[in-house]
Formats: sequence, C-alpha cells, structure tokens
Amino acid sequence: FERNLVFGLGVGSLLFVPVFKGVTHLPPYVGIMFGLGILWIVTEVMHWRHGEDDRGDLMVTAVLRRIDMPSVLFFLGILVAVAALQTAGHLTLLAGWLDSSLGNIYLINGTIGVLSAIVDNVPLVAAAMGMYPMTQYPVDDIFWELLALCAGTGGSLLVIGSAAGVAAMGILRIDFIWYLRKMMLPALLGYLGGILTFWLMWGSGGH
Repeated sequence: FERNLVFGLGVGSLLFVPVFKGVTHLPPYVGIMFGLGILWIVTEVMHWRHGEDDRGDLMVTAVLRRIDMPSVLFFLGILVAVAALQTAGHLTLLAGWLDSSLGNIYLINGTIGVLSAIVDNVPLVAAAMGMYPMTQYPVDDIFWELLALCAGTGGSLLVIGSAAGVAAMGILRIDFIWYLRKMMLPALLGYLGGILTFWLMWGSGGH
C-alpha cells in the first residue's frame, strides 16, 4: 500500500504542475517543489512508526545524500547565467544578429547545433529560449522542434559535445582523435540528414 501511495503521489505531483501554474501563474518549478514538499511530508509520516534503523534508507534526507549535487549546481549555474544575459539584453542582441546575418531558421538552428558539438547543448537551448520570445516563435512552432533536433543531434559531432559522450570516454576509454576519425563523418551525415528530412516534411514553414 505504501509503495502504491508514494507512486500515486509522485505521478499526481507531476500532473498537478500545469494546474498549479494555470491557477497561481507562478513558474512551474514552484509547483514541482510544492509537490516534492507534500511527498516529503507524507513519506516522513508513513515511516515515522518504524525504527531509526529500519527507516534510515527510506527517509528523504537519506535520498538527498545520494543526489549528484555537482550536476544540480551545474545546471542551476547555467540557468542563472542565461537569466543574467537575458536581463542584460545580450541574448536579444545576439538573436538580432543571427536574424540579420542568417535570416533563416534552418541556418540559425543548424549553427546552434554545430556549436553544441563544442558547448553543452543545455546552455545553448536555454540561451535560445531567452533569445527568441514566444511572440516571435509561439508554442509548438517548428523553430523549437528544429532547435531540439539540431541541439540534440549536433552534440554528437564531437565526443565532448554531450554528457553521454564524456561518460562514454571514461567508461569505454574512447580517444578523442579516434572518435574524430571514425565517428564524426557518420554523425555529420546523420545530422544533415535529419535537418534535410525535417525540411522535406515541413518545408520552410513560412520563415
């Protein structure tokens, strides 16, 4: 029963986030933190009757000790840095430069995808979200779909372009030069093929 209750509360908390945002107009992460708080309280109450030894690994504090905090702080730092650049207006200036220089969503996102082979795609996507407001590219616009395609696959052009590639280097002892000689060309063909397929499916989209 307790396992099903916790599972149901976890799923319910995720489903509750859009409702919370629609009612309170607060950022979604506030709703997520609220759901986590409720889940924390319920699990503490459920395990309170158990002894300290029995509930030690079930407590939220024990789970928090197993979280990869450097990764959490890494992503938090990225979001803070992007928010600072957006507030200062630098991302808007960069978006204007890309529009005037390239002027096409396929060229813009293709460039972002190539950059993701060097820079982690998380800050690039976060920066792109700050560069282009929803008034220019609304929700479900093909710009965002193409951005997800280019940033996600472009990171595979180099082994250092994604967290998975860096992990593979450590686990499988993959050499950077070996990946450059053996895998970069197939990855590039797949990257360009994905963009071409997207263009054939959706055309220019009016951009």
